[in-house]
Amino acid sequence: MNTLEKEIKNLKSEVLNMFFQVEKQWLKCRIAIIDFDQDIAGEIIANEKRINALELKIDNDCENILALLSPVAIDLRFILSVYKINHELERIADIAENVANYVVNNNQAYPKEIIIELQLENMMIQLDSMLKNVKNSFEYEDTKIARKIFTKDKIINKYNSQAYNIIENNLDKFDRNNLLYLLSTVHKIERAGDSIKNIGEEIIFHLEAKVIKHQQK
Repeated sequence: MNTLEKEIKNLKSEVLNMFFQVEKQWLKCRIAIIDFDQDIAGEIIANEKRINALELKIDNDCENILALLSPVAIDLRFILSVYKINHELERIADIAENVANYVVNNNQAYPKEIIIELQLENMMIQLDSMLKNVKNSFEYEDTKIARKIFTKDKIINKYNSQAYNIIENNLDKFDRNNLLYLLSTVHKIERAGDSIKNIGEEIIFHLEAKVIKHQQK
């Protein structure tokens, strides 16, 4: 194994660790929201510093490989994809932190009946499944796994599109600020799903040299 191969192997291991850390944040997010667990929410916020440090480490490693080892062809595509995937993962972790802040800064639990009507737990289950799909696709270099996320992202988008009317119809029944926190939470989960979809596209680009986001038509 030459130097470039070793560096790429180490880089892949670091990115898998990043996937694992972000996945843990969102699993905790589900508990924080559904059970209104402010301690778990505080833990999510504290862990964000660790994820930011890992993002910087991966960025630096990508830049060093490009500058010192001059990768070409599929190795170059891998480095470029990792650079983008890394930033998307950090963005997904940021969104988890924002959602956790809503829980920490709120003074009452979210209404259970609204959580059920929004299908918020199902929405987060889909998001967790998408994260697992892109992580496994990246690890095992399998584009079929990556493509599973697109249907799940549409499900999340559907939940998001229904959320405004549900919240609006309940504004007179529950605390307004509490419901607006929930609405913003739903929107942020949808944004996290979009970032996961971007990761799936980058994985496919790396493995098949296809940029599918411009081939919709």
